[in-house]
This record gives sequence, C-alpha cells and structure tokens, in this order.
Amino acid sequence: MTQFINLTLNGISTGAIYAAVALALVLIWRATRIVNFAQGAMLMFTTFLASVVIEAGNPYWVGLVVALVSGLVLGAVVERVLVRRVESAPPLNAVIVTLGLLVLLEAAAGMIWGNTPRSFPAAFSIQGFKVSGTRLLFSPNDLFIVLVVLAVAGGLALLFRMTTLGLRMRAAAFAPEVARLQGVRVGRMFTIGWALAALVGSLAGVLVAPLVFVGPNQFDSILIYAFVAAVLGGLDSPLGAIVGGVVLGYEGSALAPLAALVVLIATLMIRPSGLFSSARERRV
Repeated sequence: MTQFINLTLNGISTGAIYAAVALALVLIWRATRIVNFAQGAMLMFTTFLASVVIEAGNPYWVGLVVALVSGLVLGAVVERVLVRRVESAPPLNAVIVTLGLLVLLEAAAGMIWGNTPRSFPAAFSIQGFKVSGTRLLFSPNDLFIVLVVLAVAGGLALLFRMTTLGLRMRAAAFAPEVARLQGVRVGRMFTIGWALAALVGSLAGVLVAPLVFVGPNQFDSILIYAFVAAVLGGLDSPLGAIVGGVVLGYEGSALAPLAALVVLIATLMIRPSGLFSSARERRV
C-alpha cells in the first residue's frame, strides 16, 4: 500500500513539473496560435538569471521575481523583434524562427555561464513528509509546485473566459482581421500573449530547476514531455495540460522520450484536438 501511495504521489509531483511548462505552451497557443519550440530555452535563460541573483546572496523569492520580470520582458521582445515578422506568414515560418531562437539562447547561455549544470535551491524542503513513521516520496516543495500549477491553470482559465483581455487575445488569435474591425489592437494582444507565456514559463523554470539543475540543455527533455502533455490534453485547455502532465508523470521517471513520442503520435491519430479541447469540426 505504501508503495502504491508513493508511486501515485511521485506521479503527481512529476506530472506537475510537465504541466507547468505545458501551461506556457497552452497560453502561447491560445493567444497567438503558435507553438513556441523555444519555450524551454527561454525559461532556461531566465532561470539562469535567477540563479545568478540567488548565488549573489539574495533570497530565493528575489530570484523568483527576477525570473518572472525577465521572462515578461523577454517574451515581449521576442514577439516584437522576431515573431511579429512572420505572424502573417505560413505556420512553418514561425516554427523555424522559434527553433532558431532555441539554438541561439542555448548557445548564448553556454558562452555566458558555461555548459556545466549548476544546482538551484528549492523554495521549501525536498525531504518527504513523514506519516506514521513512513517517509513519503512527496515533499513540501512538491506540494508547493502542485499548488502553484493548479493556481496558474485556474488563472489562465479565468483570463480567457472571464476577462475582456482574455477575450480580445482569443479573438486576435482566431480571427485577427475581424478583431481589428472590432477595434482590437491585434499586435498588442500578441505581445501580451507572448509576454504572459514567457512569464509562466519562467515560473515553471524556477519550479523545475531544483530537480533537473540549470544548464543550457537541461530543460530540453522537460520540454518534450510538456509538449506531449499539452497535445494530449489539448493545446486549448489549461485543464488538459494538467491532466496530460499527470498522465505522463504517473508513467514514472523511466518513461523514455521514444515512449512519449508514441503517445504523441497516437493522440494525433486518434484525437488530434486533444482529450479536453473544446474545438469541434463542422461541415458548412
């Protein structure tokens, strides 16, 4: 029984890590209809900045704020300088730009901070809770990650369903020309979408860093699982990102990237829109 509980809790904590990054992918997709393959590199870069601040003697929470602010700025700059030029082009152009940005940021991080992974402190203790004399594979820091991910998912759901900003972002993403006729500043909505997605990604990077360390390529595997989780749950659904992350996390840390690819292909073949997507096709 204890082993079952440990496996379940470990799956939830691992899945929350995947879900944290998947939520950033969901946000950028809902805001701009672009899959950001540079998300892992962007959150890696901002996590490095947080690491530098913390190593200089500042508290963990100061480093977190630095990561969030730098992510917000980085996302806005990337959209205005790079993505804005290809937003009206075929979707493949945006894919190529984000892949190029991925390579650029990883190379820049290697030149600035080196290629040796460095440790990153956790917000709370990583020692498992002790219940009836048994140490569980679920720590206060794991609980913190799960609660933060749930809060972010709830916040995104409210943003897109209950706020004027969220509705404008969705309108700009789905029908930019019609949105412009309604007075929506589409370019500004895209910038805000990228900025918020980078902020969520930076938060995910700080949450994940204590477990995978910080290095130019340390977040690549996390991005793979996060992308599969987002597609599995539905790129339009914050709830789907969480469920997809937990499903992959419950499979255990031994899940190979090849197995994740199989899950991705199966999802695209059986239900391309994802398990929780609200999108529906209709004949006209």
